[in-house]
Amino acid sequence: MSLQDWTEAELGIHGRVLPVMQAPDAVLSAASSPVDPADPETVRLAADLVATMRVSPGCVGLAASQVGVARHVFAVDVSGHPKARTVHGTFVLCNAVVEEATRNEKGREGCMSVPDLTGDVKRASRIAVRGRLPGSGEEVVVETDAFEARALQHEVDHCDGYLFLDRVAGAHAVYARQTYL
Repeated sequence: MSLQDWTEAELGIHGRVLPVMQAPDAVLSAASSPVDPADPETVRLAADLVATMRVSPGCVGLAASQVGVARHVFAVDVSGHPKARTVHGTFVLCNAVVEEATRNEKGREGCMSVPDLTGDVKRASRIAVRGRLPGSGEEVVVETDAFEARALQHEVDHCDGYLFLDRVAGAHAVYARQTYL
């Protein structure tokens, strides 16, 4: 199984849509526990993250802590986002770590767990992330840039117990989210 063909159907599981925790829920500020990628509970959680992400407008990533589960698992899919250059499609990583990061750039971020705010965060614009795929446990390295790099770092932060608000330079870099009718 490669990174690019991970889907719920590949594993024979259809995910459930779960409620998303909002700050200041304690699970969002706790470091997540490593997982066994081959454990059926991890595979179920991966499918649930993808299902929840798909029904959430504008969502490009979702970590297990955001659905109340303190496990080091997250889903990402930046397909179709106008700021994305490199796109790996929908994928889930377990126990992911950033191995290389270069060229910090400031960019605006939002989060489903902080629905009323956005903020300017400096993140690497080119990264390499090592993690394991749910189900097979295969180790993969995702090398990416631009918006997908930002999304991966945002989700790794969730697994480490950080929100984007922990990364802004100060109150001057936090904004009320714009809503459109």
